[in-house]
Amino acid sequence: MDVLAEQASVKSWFDEIYKKKKFKYLRSQNAYELFPTLLQVQPGEKHLDVACGLGLMMRSMTKRGLESYGVDLSDEAVRQGKLYCPDGNLQVGNAEALPFEDESFDHITCLGSLERMLNRPKALQEQVRVGTKDAKYCFMVRNSEHFIWRFFLKPLGLDNKKGHQDALNLEQWTALFESCGLKTRKVYRDHWPFYRSISFIWPFNIDYSKERRFFLPLRWAYEYIFVLEKAE
Repeated sequence: MDVLAEQASVKSWFDEIYKKKKFKYLRSQNAYELFPTLLQVQPGEKHLDVACGLGLMMRSMTKRGLESYGVDLSDEAVRQGKLYCPDGNLQVGNAEALPFEDESFDHITCLGSLERMLNRPKALQEQVRVGTKDAKYCFMVRNSEHFIWRFFLKPLGLDNKKGHQDALNLEQWTALFESCGLKTRKVYRDHWPFYRSISFIWPFNIDYSKERRFFLPLRWAYEYIFVLEKAE
């Protein structure tokens, strides 16, 4: 299958998923409250969410007074996202050819999607291009050394091939970002498994935006959250 055909297949899969499952396919809105904290956003800044899905990350940003833009390969995602986040600016677009001018955004996010992209270096280079000189980047990516991926999903062939699901380890992700002109400021464990667990036990007054410290090794994380900036 050539690149265009494979990309069309991924798009078709996501269109169908969003039609059938809608928000059930995604984490709850609370899961996105952490990222503005990690990026230290300020009202009036411009934000771009690449592979924005139904606009949950954008909604967290617009709530904080940012001008938020989103692009997604899926027409269905953008259609539903415009209804869910009417204050955002959503459009269908390809991460490998972002429809924006150079140095347009103060903050760029791409959450749980980079590992699915067919040409990751090109997608990252595009995000570097549209970020300002002092832009901050936040990527949530899957860890290939987590036991679920390493011993179940990948060896048993349970990874989502239609959605082009993949993973890399900590060193591989770091090297990829550096090769595309980014440097890592900090790497965090994904907080959502922790917040989801405590919400079942005591679902009152949880500050989902708060950065937490974890005692388990970073390498045990199912997903990493990278906060980065331009290397220049």
